[in-house]
Amino acid sequence: MVYILAGSLLIGLTLGLLGAGGSAITVPVLIYLVGHGTKESITESMAIVGLIAVAAAVPYANSKQIDWRSVLFFGLPGMLGTLAGAWLGGVAAEALQLVVFGGVLLAAALIMLRKPGNTEANSDSSSQRSPAWKIGLEGIVAGIVTGFVGVGGGFLIVPALVILGKLPMRLAIGTSLVIIAFQAAVGFTKYEFYLVANHMSVDWQTILIFTVVGIIGSIIGRHINTRLDQQKLKSVFAGFLLLLGGFVIVHEGGKYLQASVPDSAPSGQIHTKMIQTTSLKSVFNNTGEE
Repeated sequence: MVYILAGSLLIGLTLGLLGAGGSAITVPVLIYLVGHGTKESITESMAIVGLIAVAAAVPYANSKQIDWRSVLFFGLPGMLGTLAGAWLGGVAAEALQLVVFGGVLLAAALIMLRKPGNTEANSDSSSQRSPAWKIGLEGIVAGIVTGFVGVGGGFLIVPALVILGKLPMRLAIGTSLVIIAFQAAVGFTKYEFYLVANHMSVDWQTILIFTVVGIIGSIIGRHINTRLDQQKLKSVFAGFLLLLGGFVIVHEGGKYLQASVPDSAPSGQIHTKMIQTTSLKSVFNNTGEE
């Protein structure tokens, strides 16, 4: 229970302080601290991230800081991508999923280390935006990643909305939260079908605790972030993601490689069969001689 409370509070604080990043540590916390299986943890992460995103999106909606055009052109293709990613995640080896997850953490860290541009100067006029097909394609890619590894996708969605959608940062964050909520709902539903078919299930108590404490933590983090240097905070968190991503890749990559290398057992079995065959031949030969 201590790990659950500490992990959920850390996720919420990260979301409140940075506006993203909480989902990046949800899966590792569920696997390495709480002790849940990979498939179950990814499914639970979808529910936790989706519910927290809904709560976090309410203030943005009240302030009219959500661009519904981007939700349509980015979010709907993203939901299809999430469905495809969740299907791939269901049939993929757990170690492979976590290796890819570690790679996503490294990519997220590099994105956070980049110096922010003048995002507020971006205009939201449709004449300056990228074509709808390009925004939709980016949404599909983000959705596939979200569905496959259980990451909310904020690290991919926010930069895409700023660069392709030409949205100011605050508008991009609010829009991203709505898109994440939709993608998480699709991903959770798909994984839940997989779990039921394979006689597995999520822990609803864990989901509830993570969600409630995570929302409280996000509120606390939102109040704290006004007193901290955001760029330094992002740099520290990016360093943490680099370490976490590297650990996951090394730890799970070793398992995946070990599982991929042919075992020595077959050769031993062949050798045993050869001995048995030789013994049988000698028996028949002795019988014939008699």
